[in-house]
Amino acid sequence: MHSNHLFHKTQGQGEPLVLIHGLFGSHDNLGMIARLLAEHFTVYSIDLPNHGRSPHSQSTNLDQMVAQVSLWLDSVGLDCTHILGHSLGGKVAMEMALRYPDRVKQLIIMDIAPVLYQSQHNSVFEGLLAIDVEKLNSRSEADQILKAYVEELPVRSFLLKNLSKNPQGNYAWRMNLSALYDGYSQLIRENSEGARFEGKTLFLKGGNSDYIQDSHKDAILNRFPATSLKVVANTGHWLHAEKPEIIAKLAIKFLS
Repeated sequence: MHSNHLFHKTQGQGEPLVLIHGLFGSHDNLGMIARLLAEHFTVYSIDLPNHGRSPHSQSTNLDQMVAQVSLWLDSVGLDCTHILGHSLGGKVAMEMALRYPDRVKQLIIMDIAPVLYQSQHNSVFEGLLAIDVEKLNSRSEADQILKAYVEELPVRSFLLKNLSKNPQGNYAWRMNLSALYDGYSQLIRENSEGARFEGKTLFLKGGNSDYIQDSHKDAILNRFPATSLKVVANTGHWLHAEKPEIIAKLAIKFLS
């Protein structure tokens, strides 16, 4: 598998800024803020390994993702760049900055901390694995199956964006569901201890989300001493989808 073949979309002009989406997502989850940021930066929106249109591998973990993003940076000729990551993408971005601090200029982390998380996706995985994609006749059929496990329609719609249909009318997952399921515990682990990124870092917390907590303060500051935190009121974990203009404004102000 050629790690540098990560799927990506480029838009805008200016200093480079890489956007990294969260678990089960793809580059277009951050599409609204990508368009707003492209007025100021050259924005690279990537699909993480085993997600979207990027290559699949047998296994996955945080270290592999960072290695593959690093190779991808080489392949597009980016020595040093700003990175913005959401959720799992934030974990990857933080690990990247801790491992390769000279490759990251400034860092924006959306609604995730460098700590070990308890499993929050058991019912999501159960629901996705309950869908036999090879026997599936329609997207609404998949939604009916998933509904028993995931109540919220927006979450189901987001997850089912991963369904692709070939010209013969057969469904398949775009993401590598089995690798993500097997590697899940490795994706929610804490970020490297003892490493530091001295560059400016902005944490954006969804006001109604509990992903970033007061108890995470030391874990954040030990690794990212030059941190500022902004709380985006009346948003949950999907703050960039709920308030794209505010997120873009905060990002532009921080990076300029």
